[in-house]
Amino acid sequence: MKIAIIGGGSTYTPEVIDGLLQLGGELGLTELVLMDIDDHRLAVVGDFAKRMVAHAGGAFQVTTTKDRRAAIDGASFVLSQFRVGGQQARHQDILLGLRHDLIGQETTGIGGMAKALRTLPVTMDICRDVREVAPNAWIINFTNPSGLITEAILNHTECRCIGLCNVPLEMKMVIARFLGVEDHEVLLDSVGLNHLGWVRKIVVKGEDVTPRLLELLASESGPANIPDMDFAPELIRALNAVPLYYNRFYYNTERVLANLKAKPKTRAQEVMEIEEKLLRKYRDPKQVIKPAELDQRGGAFYSKIAVELIDAIVNDRGVQHVVNVKNAGAIPNLPADNVVEIASTIDKNGATPLPTAPLEPSMFALIARAKAYEQLTIRAALEQSYDQAFKAIFTNPLGPTADRARQVLDDLLQVNLLRYS
Repeated sequence: MKIAIIGGGSTYTPEVIDGLLQLGGELGLTELVLMDIDDHRLAVVGDFAKRMVAHAGGAFQVTTTKDRRAAIDGASFVLSQFRVGGQQARHQDILLGLRHDLIGQETTGIGGMAKALRTLPVTMDICRDVREVAPNAWIINFTNPSGLITEAILNHTECRCIGLCNVPLEMKMVIARFLGVEDHEVLLDSVGLNHLGWVRKIVVKGEDVTPRLLELLASESGPANIPDMDFAPELIRALNAVPLYYNRFYYNTERVLANLKAKPKTRAQEVMEIEEKLLRKYRDPKQVIKPAELDQRGGAFYSKIAVELIDAIVNDRGVQHVVNVKNAGAIPNLPADNVVEIASTIDKNGATPLPTAPLEPSMFALIARAKAYEQLTIRAALEQSYDQAFKAIFTNPLGPTADRARQVLDDLLQVNLLRYS
């Protein structure tokens, strides 16, 4: 079996190698192709990947190429983890937001919109290659904004695709540690969109522990050993659910924006510094295992999800994961073709979303607006339409009001050298 990684020069790639080394034999993996347009990073990461596989006695071969079509040709799985413009573009997205007193984070707000508009044309080109030279391949999408990109692939191409995010898995692992149980003993009713979701039910060893956990989270002190749970107790009580990490951008917008303004460096600048350290490690011929510093990069456990997903499809496991997939009636009060992030059964047929309860009104209102923004952004990119982009930017729950939309949009398009009419 052949797997291709688009964006193989990413510092994430050793995470994937590490996961494949653990399960490669069960997958029947024979060839892993790393594709990237950056010669330097491809060479550094590619050489390190080869050392990792050789050191571990892996049964598969690692090759590198700048030829995307050749990489995809005959692949069973195509992992998408590329970033148009690199971290420098991410840095400009954050600054764009701050110039207009808005959130410029790479998956939400106008930063997410800017990244989507840069990324969607490349995504469509990749999908054309897949349809022509690997028509039966599964695209495993980790490219951000993951939910929006997966929505475009599933509703505007004929490719098979599942979108991934590490946030629900991290939440599951945090809850498992807090309750003193193993990860596999915890099942979550996690529902929503990518980076806009809630955990409404937690089952441990068949027991519903949701009331007990929500009571702790809604207390004035809250469990101190659950990080990033800075949501107001009254919000948790009212929702009767645990908001996922990125909901802070929607629920705590003013506070988050103030924190972003106060930071001496953008997250992109921080990541660039981490990546330089990682690339120095990767260049060291003595380095043959994944360095501990990779945990600082972000996207923790991406490889765990990606490899377990591939394994579940190849070996028809029928296991449960939270992924981005077409709703198909699972959430009764959302359209069937909306791509949602939801607990799903993964087997040889891909991802089948598990039926769940309707969204309560406040969740539904936020989801409906965010989904409309995603769909308008996709139309804007595919049609190169200024009007669609204009509507998208003020429909975005974290975007400007309509009276400021043109000013912000024109700035976004100019920074990204995009010409829409």
